[in-house]
Amino acid sequence: MLIDNSKVQSHLHNLKSQLEKGLKEIEQLIEKESPMQNPEDLEKVENEIINKTDKLASLILSCKIQESLCSDHELNQESSDFINSFPKKMKNQGIRDVEICPLRGCPFTVKTQYFTQKAKKDKRKKKRTGCYPSLTLLGIFDGCTPSLSSDIALMATALGSLDEVKTVLYERGRDLDIKTIRNITKRYSKRSRLAQLSQSEEFTESVAGCRVVVSTDGGRIRIREKKRGPKTKKGRNHYKGSWREPKVLIIYVVKEDGRIDRSFAPFIDGTMKGPDAIFSMIQYYLEKIGVCEADKILFVADGARWIWNRVAKLMISMGVNKWYELLDFYHAVEHLVKITELQKGWKKGEKNKWVKKNRNLLLKGKSEEVINEIRRVCKGKRGKKIKREREYFIRNQKRLCFEERKNEGMPIGSGAMESAIRRVVNLRLKSASTYWLRETAEEMLMLRSYFKSGRWGMLKRLAFSGKTLMEG
Repeated sequence: MLIDNSKVQSHLHNLKSQLEKGLKEIEQLIEKESPMQNPEDLEKVENEIINKTDKLASLILSCKIQESLCSDHELNQESSDFINSFPKKMKNQGIRDVEICPLRGCPFTVKTQYFTQKAKKDKRKKKRTGCYPSLTLLGIFDGCTPSLSSDIALMATALGSLDEVKTVLYERGRDLDIKTIRNITKRYSKRSRLAQLSQSEEFTESVAGCRVVVSTDGGRIRIREKKRGPKTKKGRNHYKGSWREPKVLIIYVVKEDGRIDRSFAPFIDGTMKGPDAIFSMIQYYLEKIGVCEADKILFVADGARWIWNRVAKLMISMGVNKWYELLDFYHAVEHLVKITELQKGWKKGEKNKWVKKNRNLLLKGKSEEVINEIRRVCKGKRGKKIKREREYFIRNQKRLCFEERKNEGMPIGSGAMESAIRRVVNLRLKSASTYWLRETAEEMLMLRSYFKSGRWGMLKRLAFSGKTLMEG
């Protein structure tokens, strides 16, 4: 797929001429006298330097990209292989102009080959989508370089809304509309998830000899769902905002004293696809970091049945022979409080005394005494709520070994999980009067998880790795 066209060569020559002109402008800027007496003068000089150097940076980049597209390079062979890998034969539609927006500087135009599906004439004149294979392999999607795409996705993840992203980009000289920002962000997340599913990423971290803690829980966000019935006067569908539960996981390492090991960045991820999907993710991460070689493995969570009904099956499927299961201590105390609230005739002081006594018994590893006491105060009561609280402790009795786990230097609570829910879900996806499409929420969960766990670099490698570029 070597491009040998007089128009392309002429375009490259024009780019180089502009580059030479830009270099001269930088030389003139260096030699130019710029007297400064106040902050306004300094700001004016600084902005002039930034504008000139940004312009030069985009000119250099445009030349480098166009040279790669024109030269007999590995990129051209990979582009040919890419086109030949399509199930339907692709037709070369010739050279097209493509405007590319870099991270810094002005947008520029390059010339490259464009391909579409080769097919018979379509009477409906349906527009067939095509691709620029060489640009795709360079990670250029939506007319943006990989650095700019990553920067936009990062801002959409970190800031409170896409309107804020638009404002920040405009101040940086990028006038992009909300739809473009949303599409760039969504495709960035989709490519990352695709790379993850293809198992293409090799993890450098290992938990051999470490104490690994695994936890999962659910949050709450509103999902925008269509309502049946007639449309509005503007032709729009009515919708309802139903509360749905995104599932989030966290995997981290603790030191001998039970404190989180900050040298190991945690793995956080989330999904809207339910319990089985989140446990598949847990398995993915645990296998990647070699959990079978860990010194100790602790699975700590609240009492949700969807969690504990899957833990043993997951561990056995990965060949883990020994692991610990622990109920979150602070959730257990909350349920002790609920039991006292259901006791009629108990005074406030009596309730507090009962909770404190049984809380201390749990910490001392005397869970059997606590359960016997719960059975005593719940005896003869037939209410559904009191029965549910009693069954909660009976069902999780083997997961109440708080003293034993604490003595082994393991955490007895799932505070890290609660923090992850707050940072990943609540601070971005659970805003007031915010309704998400299910697909968009799924994509944002991944972006927020990697951002908040300090693994944006890993996400960037996923977004621009191997064959996932072809799916962009």
